[in-house]
Amino acid sequence: MQQLTNHIDEEYHLTVLNHREEGYNDERAVQLFLATCSRSVNTQKNYLRAIKRFQDFVSYKSLRAITWQDVEGYKLYLSRGSWDAECKPLAPASVSAFIVPIKSLYKWGSDPNIGLFQHNPTTRVRLPVIPVTSKRHYLTRNEVGRLIKYLKTQGMRNYLIGLSLVLLGLRVSELAAIRWQDFYNDAAESTNWLTVKAGKGSKEREVKVPKQLWQLFLQYLHSMTELNGAEPARDIRLFPITTRQIERIIGKAAKHSGIDKKLTPHWLRHTNATLALLNGASLQQVQETLGHSHINTTQRYLHTVEQLKKAAPDFVEDSLKDFY
Repeated sequence: MQQLTNHIDEEYHLTVLNHREEGYNDERAVQLFLATCSRSVNTQKNYLRAIKRFQDFVSYKSLRAITWQDVEGYKLYLSRGSWDAECKPLAPASVSAFIVPIKSLYKWGSDPNIGLFQHNPTTRVRLPVIPVTSKRHYLTRNEVGRLIKYLKTQGMRNYLIGLSLVLLGLRVSELAAIRWQDFYNDAAESTNWLTVKAGKGSKEREVKVPKQLWQLFLQYLHSMTELNGAEPARDIRLFPITTRQIERIIGKAAKHSGIDKKLTPHWLRHTNATLALLNGASLQQVQETLGHSHINTTQRYLHTVEQLKKAAPDFVEDSLKDFY
């Protein structure tokens, strides 16, 4: 942490010095932005990639000289497929992923207290409308049962991976980062909890671990102890594999379970939210479990739940069923 603080201080002084004497250095300004605005390494990498791509598009024109037309032109460049040799346009969500870092950079840098940019050329740049497709990205109760049943044949590890994703609503990166020390009991020792430390934006949250799942975790811990001759250290990861390996495990299980969907671990997170709301959980409870910053994100699942419940045609049918 001290090294990061020293690095930020050094970058800040260098940037201010350049700004005063010769006009700030774009690269240093970007590094300072990344260091001060995000703790997540993955976010920093994605933002840096997006900013570099934009700089390449404008032929490394000075960031101070960027105009609204430059950013809008870049947005069209991405959405029309001009960036790709095969002219494949990017989906709205992908376009947004490349534009958001640029908007964030200028919003930060044009703040009067920072003053690296005299104006923000992105204030009138609108992000493309992103269709909500996640409302269809869920498994039915029956499909979840088939998936879990197959994973159980693959061993306790794979079984727990599937159960943890669907019962706890974790992101795949969060699951891969869990360590034994992240579990704890409440004061009454009646409930077990998981502290999710690798959440989006490096935000922590507490997720309740159902009793039966906790017993399976203990069985898994016991099997690891027998295998290694000693109990795993508290700072050891629960599943010491990569997110890509977890994705393969879930994808393979879907095929062997006869699930005709392009299943990913994130689908199980959507399934968690859908089943929770369908069975009486409140929006706030689901929001806290999934770690959504805004309730609007959680509300997207309500549309799916309402569709699964009795709809208007069902009421009409009830009134007319004697006639057909």
